[in-house]
Amino acid sequence: MNRADKIAFEKIAFEHLDRLHGTALKLTRNAAEADDLVQETYARAFQHFNQFEQGTNFKAWIFRILVNTYINGYRRREKAPVLVDFSEMEPVYEEAAQDVSFLNQPTDALYEKLDEEVKSALVKLPEEYRVVLLLASVEGFSYEEIAKMVGIPIGTVMSRLFRARALMRRQLADYAKERGLEERSK
Repeated sequence: MNRADKIAFEKIAFEHLDRLHGTALKLTRNAAEADDLVQETYARAFQHFNQFEQGTNFKAWIFRILVNTYINGYRRREKAPVLVDFSEMEPVYEEAAQDVSFLNQPTDALYEKLDEEVKSALVKLPEEYRVVLLLASVEGFSYEEIAKMVGIPIGTVMSRLFRARALMRRQLADYAKERGLEERSK
């Protein structure tokens, strides 16, 4: 990569850092993993910047890298065997039970404003629904952009988004009634 490309990359890439990190945090639900995911996303984007077509939507391009990196890592972890040395777990568990500093980890402001019931419902969504819901509802990407990022047809995006919203409505029905937000019958 020549110096001009490097300067161009730095100029546009870091405008999206906060939004990428917020989305990564929502996907991974872990600050350290989110940091790693964003770092790997930027490393891949920098490495493949010559493939980016100037004048196209950089935000969609870099979010596609983020989502693909997340999905690939998720699949890799799912296939990997879990290895645990239980003799080492007890002291770690005791320390973690006493340390509540993880509750104060910085997160995206919008996500922070959500009630615990809403966050819990979001976490319970199947992975493929949660990714599409976050990209559409929180990040504001179009169906077409999400389809390209996730590598699925637009119809599948629409279907997953519909199902994600339906699951959220079912999970939050009591929550909505308590707050006077339930759907009015037709």
